[in-house]
Amino acid sequence: QVRLVETEGGSVQAGDSLRVSCAASGRTAGIFAMGWFRQAPGKERQFVAAINWIDSHTEYADSVKGRFTVSRDDAKNLMNLQMTSLKPEASAVYYCGAWGRIAILPVTPADYWGQGTQVTVSS
Repeated sequence: QVRLVETEGGSVQAGDSLRVSCAASGRTAGIFAMGWFRQAPGKERQFVAAINWIDSHTEYADSVKGRFTVSRDDAKNLMNLQMTSLKPEASAVYYCGAWGRIAILPVTPADYWGQGTQVTVSS
């Protein structure tokens, strides 16, 4: 099992930047990739970004390309999401996910999930 814990999100103004992180613990040696998803009220959970734990290849949703950056810290089993130029439509609960097997990102469903962290962007 892999346990994922997100850092606290926050409330910011449109145009601001915010960083959230996800710490993995447990059987982290088997992690293939980690990623971020978000879910706004009344909407389905959607993919945001992911990073391959083997070769650091990244994937991004079109809506965040050029503004969000996903990175990892191997030594700390930590994944970060740096969000810049935030827009109100980015307001959502952000979930950390991890794949414990070879996967096609982001199509293959994640195997593990964090509890989520709220990000609110005001206009």
